Amino acid sequence: MGNLPTRTIKAGITYFALVFGAGFALGMIRVPYLVPRLGERVAELIEMPFVFVAIVVSARFIIRRFSLPANVLTCLGAGFLALTLLVAAEVLLAVALQDRTLGEYVASRDSVSGIVYLAMLALFAVMPLVLARVTSAPHA
Repeated sequence: MGNLPTRTIKAGITYFALVFGAGFALGMIRVPYLVPRLGERVAELIEMPFVFVAIVVSARFIIRRFSLPANVLTCLGAGFLALTLLVAAEVLLAVALQDRTLGEYVASRDSVSGIVYLAMLALFAVMPLVLARVTSAPHA
């Protein structure tokens, strides 16, 4: 299946693509349907559990698909590569498509849902390691 560094990179790119795609699809529901009725904060908070499920399912998929071992370097390598790509894509979309500066984008984030979002980013980065460790642990 290829050497471990190559598999780790492919896993990170795939993980990013899966979660970004899920987030994009969820955003197409959140923005036109939930935000006008419930407001930005509530709409984003409603979306978070669905994003969490996408993170867990995607992390489990890449661990199996790319046969990632449960070691810190490999799993965090895939997770942090995916995180870097996700943040870069989001910043690019915010700045290029919404015609905002990076500062305007950051300032526009809701204080409550923004903190939850940052926590989700941290979970996104470490989830491959968490799941690899849980699934490789000997069961009693």
